[in-house]
Amino acid sequence: MLDAGVGLAIRRHGEETFPHECCGALVGSDGLVTGVVALPNTTEEGPRRRFMVRPSDYRVAEQQATKGGAELLGFYHSHPDHPARPSQYDLDHAWPTFAYVIVSVMAGAARDMTVWFLREDRTSFDEGELHGDQDSDSHSA
Repeated sequence: MLDAGVGLAIRRHGEETFPHECCGALVGSDGLVTGVVALPNTTEEGPRRRFMVRPSDYRVAEQQATKGGAELLGFYHSHPDHPARPSQYDLDHAWPTFAYVIVSVMAGAARDMTVWFLREDRTSFDEGELHGDQDSDSHSA
């Protein structure tokens, strides 16, 4: 699912923004994420525990993907000092068909990284596998 280097880029972004959540877009094609577009966390609820992707940032991510001959495949964000599992907030704001990568950043160091897909009935997520994340110490990579 992740091309070489993409997992590292997500982990670094999470560490750089700690103790706040980072967020960004996953771009690629045919289910393979070949790049990321770091996005600003514009939440008004406080970036320590929430992230928000504004419509204008969504458009920027889509344009970046298209410019590179790719498509928008999903989004990533970090969970500072929390597990790499989706929260109720994540579920409430998820869109179908996208992949959602979450990296746990504990005390400033990136740890487990997981990927999730919203079920068709929108009641929960199913966990996927992150192939190509060479730096993961998680069993899901």
